[in-house]
Amino acid sequence: MIFDTVGKSSFSGCKSLLKKQGSYLLAVMSLSNVIRGLWTSITSSKKVIAGMSNERMEDLIFLKELIEAGMIKSVIDRRYPLEQIAEAHRYVEKGHKKGNVVITLDHISRNS
Repeated sequence: MIFDTVGKSSFSGCKSLLKKQGSYLLAVMSLSNVIRGLWTSITSSKKVIAGMSNERMEDLIFLKELIEAGMIKSVIDRRYPLEQIAEAHRYVEKGHKKGNVVITLDHISRNS
């Protein structure tokens, strides 16, 4: 399964990475990808599922269960502390990241 949450991956590139019976889940849709997805689903064993804009609770629970079972794994490219968020944005804007960029928060104790 490939779950594209940003929409920056090429449709054909993701489709070619899928194994038989694989699924490509598009959270961000364009008309061309919806049409190509329908055609792919009709003409092959690969499935393209378009649309996460109207999340249903059972869909979110299903995704949560897949993640917990280790069937969906997040790819993390880099981690930046909150203090370096500007640097993290610059890195993402370069367009060369290979996964998610995570902003970490240190536990801050607050005086009551």
